[in-house]
Amino acid sequence: MTAIFSAVIFFVALDRLLKVLAEQGFKLNLVGEILKFNFKANYFIAFSLPLAGAWLNAAITAVILLLVYYLIASGRRGERAAALSLSAVILGAAGNLFDRLKYGYVVDYLDLKYFTAFNLADVMIVAGVIYLIYVLIKIKQYA
Repeated sequence: MTAIFSAVIFFVALDRLLKVLAEQGFKLNLVGEILKFNFKANYFIAFSLPLAGAWLNAAITAVILLLVYYLIASGRRGERAAALSLSAVILGAAGNLFDRLKYGYVVDYLDLKYFTAFNLADVMIVAGVIYLIYVLIKIKQYA
């Protein structure tokens, strides 16, 4: 379990590093013209949905705090899988919230043609939510 939590922390650090590189103007075609590494300022929420502003920052902070409560409760109950998925979601969301508070936007750097730009923190959030849903379904099957 320590290795898995270490991996989550590694991805948080990697996300910060990639954000710094993107802000400094580093660009790279990762998969031809389909997937590029380049800086995109995202003033909105997930998938560039047009939600922004101070109230959004407050709502994100409230959700993070609520998830921290559930993380602590999961840890006390020995639910390691739930704690892992919540950790990925919390740390990914906190990384993006940091950007919002520091810059006024989220630093995205993976630009997927015809879709949206995103970052590793977004991937952590989505993967954490998917894994949490899987864990909750699995727990419900055995209850």
